[in-house]
Amino acid sequence: MPTHDPETVSRVALVTGAARGIGRATALRFAAEGVRVVVSDRDAGGLEETAALVRAAGGDAFAHPADVGQSADCRALVEAAAEWGGGLHVVANVAGIGQFASTVETLEEDEWDRVLAINLKSVYLISRYAIPHLRRAGGGVILNVASPHAFATTEGVAAYAASKGGVVALSRQMAIDLARDGIRVLSVVPGAVDTPMLRSHAERQNTSLEALGFHSDPHSIGRIGSPEELANALVWLASAEASFFNAAPIIVDGGLLARL
Repeated sequence: MPTHDPETVSRVALVTGAARGIGRATALRFAAEGVRVVVSDRDAGGLEETAALVRAAGGDAFAHPADVGQSADCRALVEAAAEWGGGLHVVANVAGIGQFASTVETLEEDEWDRVLAINLKSVYLISRYAIPHLRRAGGGVILNVASPHAFATTEGVAAYAASKGGVVALSRQMAIDLARDGIRVLSVVPGAVDTPMLRSHAERQNTSLEALGFHSDPHSIGRIGSPEELANALVWLASAEASFFNAAPIIVDGGLLARL
């Protein structure tokens, strides 16, 4: 997105999962383009750090903690965001949790419910409450973070793969239903990204990201990316320059899905 793009002036973006990782980087990137940001997460401490970083860089941020798996929290978050910003123009549904080492047979029902609530139901809830505000603003953009596990997966991630596959399908459907309102909807599919969630997975395995096959070599297909690289893609996709992107999953994976 151009630094002085008039389309971004006074726009308001809501970013979930913003206490760290891709969500934090996305909030900072939006703010760097002059977009006012509403940031949300269950981690109130990390969320305040993100808001402070935005303000320190000269941006405008409003932090509102929420559990995006809960309808009441989502409604309150969206209403507070729209009131603070005087409207709402972009929603980035970044919030997500991992699930590892469980098959359908071994996965407990409460874990299944929690993964689906945070990773998929939250997209439905936040979008449901945000759409009237986007419509009143004359249109907008909804960006939903999915995963390569929507297309190709590994052992033991039943709930995670199901949730991210749902994000891709739901985003496509939303784009069809909302096109008449001038609202674009995209699922964004990151590859391996160096986030606290991925590092926690390596720690649980008592190993390193490199040992798990996540390479940082810039000349390597499927290398690990940075939160900032994903943020660059998300913010550009929300810009007027990306107006022809709609409905399709946008793969930003360093080539991860290209190799058999």
